[in-house]
Amino acid sequence: MGGVTTGAWIAIAAALAVLLVVLVVGSLLYRRRRISLKAPDTPQVTTAEKDRSGSYRADGGFNFSQGSTATAPPREVVPEPVLPEPVPEPTITPEPEVVAPPEPEKAPAPEKAPEKEPQKPTAPPEPVTYEPVVSPEVEPEPEVAPTPEPEPAPAAPALDVIAPTEGRLDRLRGRLSRSQSAVGKSLLGLLGGGDLDEDSWEEVEDTLLIADLGSATTTKIVTSLREQMASRSVRTEADARALLREVLVSELRPELDRSIRALPHDDHPAVLLVVGVNGTGKTTTTGKLARVLVADGRRVLLGAADTFRAAAADQLQTWAERVGAEVVRGKEAADPAAVAFDAVAKGIDNGVDVVLIDTAGRLHTKTGLMDELGKVKRVIEKKASVDDVLLVLDATIGQNGLAQARVFAEVVDITGVVLTKLDGTAKGGIVFQVQHELGVPVKLVGLGEGADDLAPFEPGAFVDALLG
Repeated sequence: MGGVTTGAWIAIAAALAVLLVVLVVGSLLYRRRRISLKAPDTPQVTTAEKDRSGSYRADGGFNFSQGSTATAPPREVVPEPVLPEPVPEPTITPEPEVVAPPEPEKAPAPEKAPEKEPQKPTAPPEPVTYEPVVSPEVEPEPEVAPTPEPEPAPAAPALDVIAPTEGRLDRLRGRLSRSQSAVGKSLLGLLGGGDLDEDSWEEVEDTLLIADLGSATTTKIVTSLREQMASRSVRTEADARALLREVLVSELRPELDRSIRALPHDDHPAVLLVVGVNGTGKTTTTGKLARVLVADGRRVLLGAADTFRAAAADQLQTWAERVGAEVVRGKEAADPAAVAFDAVAKGIDNGVDVVLIDTAGRLHTKTGLMDELGKVKRVIEKKASVDDVLLVLDATIGQNGLAQARVFAEVVDITGVVLTKLDGTAKGGIVFQVQHELGVPVKLVGLGEGADDLAPFEPGAFVDALLG
């Protein structure tokens, strides 16, 4: 050990220090390179869609039938056309490059002989001719014209997703909340007490009148209730509810045909005429009904015969584009009868199932306008029969709606009623009056401003919602 010099010890210490630094640096680099490729798990929050419909559920959906003849079976739903698979573009393989043969090497130029002393002239030597080497001509390959890329097809407009027609009265309980407090709670509170005196029966009658049932309908319902309560032992609110429901449903005449006559005939489509005064929601109802028919698999054409209101045709065009239906429209202030006739003619030529005609809103007190509405129907009947005439009434106007219905029934012979705005602001009793006065069924009800807030009218479901 004594033989080791100081310089050797310094060299050994330096080597150990370098080795230690290398180990530390290598350890740090190894840790940095250990990167996890797994994404951190993030909890997925699923929010359940809030149910806004209430607890009420209707029995069925829309019912369609054929007008003026025996009921025909519904058409089979036309399956969506299957688009052919896109043909892949042909790939152009590049032609092999033509390699030209190498040019022949030029003969080396003769070296210049050194100058010599002049000699006597001799005969010139014969010239040596060289035959040129002709390289074979290579024919150029014909240029392949690039295949033009097909132009992209215009994107089809996105169609709306239409809600199913089954159970559309689910929201009726909430929409008739004010009617429930006016009719259901008051009547059940009065009738559930058992024997009623004359003052109590007067309160029952007043409650029905406030709900817009009308005097004739109210008298008939009160008379039936008094007779039934005398013959039955009604002592509880449950018994009173069952009796009241039975009487009200009977008064709504559930035996009436409430189907929409929208099945095509052998030689022409079904034709539906939508009429009513201004502001009742005619054009909106026409668009909503078109959605229902398209959802049922029908081919629909809309006729914009409301040429007096500038925005009516544009509004109907928007409804049609959202469901993929056709529209026939005329110029502003054009003859409504001519537009309706053209719509039916195009519907026959195109083989559609249903033609919906939206007529101009008009006051029932304007004789000239009402006569023009009769002309629209007569002109259409020169081309095809009118299967259904739907009168659109505002459920919030009460007795004034009855006056409108009487005049329209005389002019165009209405076959069904559509009650719009049947929400919390309506009293609901107008349904009883319309059917009692006109003898035509209420076929559809509008429950709100949504695109699918149009439902078939069902007497039992309506009374259940009215009573709460």
